[in-house]
Amino acid sequence: MLKENEIPKETSDYLDYLKYQKNYSDYTITNYKEDILEYLSYLKREYLDFKNVEYSDIRFYLMYLKDEKKDDNSSINRKLSSLRGFYKFLANEKIVKTNVFSLVNGPKKSKKLPHFFEYNELEELFSVPDLRTPLGQRDRLILEMLYATGVRVGELVKIKIDDIDFGRKNIIILGKGNKERYVTYGEYCEESLKKYIQDGRVAINIKDSKTLFLNNQGGDLTERGVRYILNQLIQKTSIQKKISPHMIRHSFATHLLNEGCDLLTVQKLLGHESIKATQIYTHVTTDRLKEVYYNSFPRAKK
Repeated sequence: MLKENEIPKETSDYLDYLKYQKNYSDYTITNYKEDILEYLSYLKREYLDFKNVEYSDIRFYLMYLKDEKKDDNSSINRKLSSLRGFYKFLANEKIVKTNVFSLVNGPKKSKKLPHFFEYNELEELFSVPDLRTPLGQRDRLILEMLYATGVRVGELVKIKIDDIDFGRKNIIILGKGNKERYVTYGEYCEESLKKYIQDGRVAINIKDSKTLFLNNQGGDLTERGVRYILNQLIQKTSIQKKISPHMIRHSFATHLLNEGCDLLTVQKLLGHESIKATQIYTHVTTDRLKEVYYNSFPRAKK
């Protein structure tokens, strides 16, 4: 891996650009950084200059990822996307002549359905936090709000008390590109929200923070903190699945569609700019397919 003094200044400039101009989350920026540094380490090993790479050099890099690193197609495509963005920035800044990565097509991605939780699994997960404790109340609200609103984890940790309209059960969300949208929440989330604000949050808000979700030191909860909490919670269940905030977002969208919600509404609720990003959720569960078939097909049952 590269030493700190070997990392080109252009890399730091690009990461600053993602943070301050593109408003990317810290989690996303960390992933971009790891992809770029891995690529630069490969170039160092091959005695190549990142400003003068050619198409053939990139083909050999893809072979390295596939044959030596044993990366799957999804990982390779993600890394290519990171580097494509990096070289677009370099080209716009006149650091390189062209974005050579724009010429490269990644391997075909195998189409995988989004992983999601079944209703009964969510019920088990929701029952884990101890509501007698401030952190238990917070953790229950994290689960309820992720599922009730479908927000991204980066959006969740930025919610402030003043963003919530308790009367209308609406929250104003600052999404990607600093674009605002409203999400709504239901009665289960409302109950958890009131309990946490009136009890648990009062106990841990020793720094007089305006942010909704706090850590056990009274500071603002981070994206990494939410992921840690979710991993701790699922270990206390019988559920044999990995968990992530995005998986709960997948569950939110999947369950809406399974209950008959239209795709355009799901698009708006998720904060997707394009309907194409929402079409990944057009899958439905086997049980839902059977239900629709037996209720709709005239000769399905006597």
